Amino acid sequence: MSRVRADEEEYWHSSKFRAFTFDDEDDELSQLKESKRAVNSLRDIVDDDDDDLERVSWSGEPVGSISWSIKETASGSTSSLDGRDSSLQKGSSSYAALPKQASSYSLSSLFKGEGFLCATQLCLSLAALTDTGVKNYAPELRRPKAEYKDYSSDWSPKDTVRRMQRGKVCSLERFRSLQDKLVLLDEAVAGHDGNVITAVLIFLKRTLRREILFRELEVRQVALCHLIHFLRETGEQKFLLDLLRFLDRTEEVALSQYREHLNIQDVEKRREFLKGCIGLPFSAEDTSHIQDHYTLLERQIIIEANDRHLEMAGQSELFRKYPRKASILNMPLVTTLFYSCFYHYTEAEGMFSSPTNLKKTFKIPDKQYVLTALAARAKLRAWGDVDALLTTKNWLGYTKKKAPIGFHRVVEILQRNNAPVQVLQEYVRLVEDVETRLNLATKYKCHDVVIETYRDLKDRIQLTAYKCKVERGSAEEEKINSILNNMVRNAY
Repeated sequence: MSRVRADEEEYWHSSKFRAFTFDDEDDELSQLKESKRAVNSLRDIVDDDDDDLERVSWSGEPVGSISWSIKETASGSTSSLDGRDSSLQKGSSSYAALPKQASSYSLSSLFKGEGFLCATQLCLSLAALTDTGVKNYAPELRRPKAEYKDYSSDWSPKDTVRRMQRGKVCSLERFRSLQDKLVLLDEAVAGHDGNVITAVLIFLKRTLRREILFRELEVRQVALCHLIHFLRETGEQKFLLDLLRFLDRTEEVALSQYREHLNIQDVEKRREFLKGCIGLPFSAEDTSHIQDHYTLLERQIIIEANDRHLEMAGQSELFRKYPRKASILNMPLVTTLFYSCFYHYTEAEGMFSSPTNLKKTFKIPDKQYVLTALAARAKLRAWGDVDALLTTKNWLGYTKKKAPIGFHRVVEILQRNNAPVQVLQEYVRLVEDVETRLNLATKYKCHDVVIETYRDLKDRIQLTAYKCKVERGSAEEEKINSILNNMVRNAY
């Protein structure tokens, strides 16, 4: 056993491997301490010879300073990002993307005192590379790289129109030549999207001279109609008039100028403006309408001034009983006629406010005049005026009732204004169609008309049935009984 033990001792002492020992001189910690002391001694050497080792970079800052290290790290990391990107795509290790500066970290530079600075720069480079990677690559994760093509200048007119139809942001400023702009407009028209066409037209309107734009739109009617509508909607009157004059559309120019009266609030200024519009190159029919508009406004100014004076003075009973709710100025012709029939119905024809004067001056048809006057007089419950309005004389001097609007409409207007049953019955009898007459008489409880109609039809069954709808012991019941008895006697 002793021999074996001796052999083992010899083996361990003769081997190139050393056994574990607790001695401090062989411990790795002691070796690290020695290395630390060596580094500290090198730092002292560098500090002592700092003046001799100072160098100046192109920026004027000492090489090795903190600011110089950061700038050098940033420039190095920028160049290393491309390498990192390519290495990641090839599946290589991320360490291949680190900046390689072998000449800066040479052994000779270490003994010259630059080792500590280079180690510091390496740490800063690693930190800057990490931060730079976050800043540069995070936006690519938030938005695909293809999205940045929206702002590029590589899109053709067709692609640009297609992207605009999808709501993408596209810059039209790259289309600078006239040919490119016209191709863009033609592609927009071919796409049949009104919003895209209008957007392209706004771009052309801003970047082309008017005469060039007008000349090109003259042969593109779809785009021309879009531009005219856009100008009318936005109120660009001067540009619109220039366009219409270039196209030699004189009537449209006149109508566009006439439409400006809507923006004039002062009545006197509007009247003068309409007077000037009479001489514009309208068609014959439109010229007549402009003349009537001017004459009507002139009449309204006169009527308004007189009636305001009467209303404020309290001299008219009609104005005291029915105060005016609004001014007559700028009202339509039918409203003016109703106002005249309501407040000035009995005035002579020579007065501007007379209804007959308005009818004659503006050539109002009989049907329109009767309908308006009937509504105005029925609202005042002037049943005598209603009767006179609907009574006419023939050439032999005989009088009869006549209604251009039909007596069924007369009955409806009178009933809407709470006319008494006696007045309603008079006009229900004048309805020619028997079925319509019976429906109106039944609806508005005109019993005499219903009984007389069934009597003329000799319809005993309907008379007997209608007897149940009237009050017991009333005059209508007695009338029905008398008619039924006469039918029985005549039957025998």
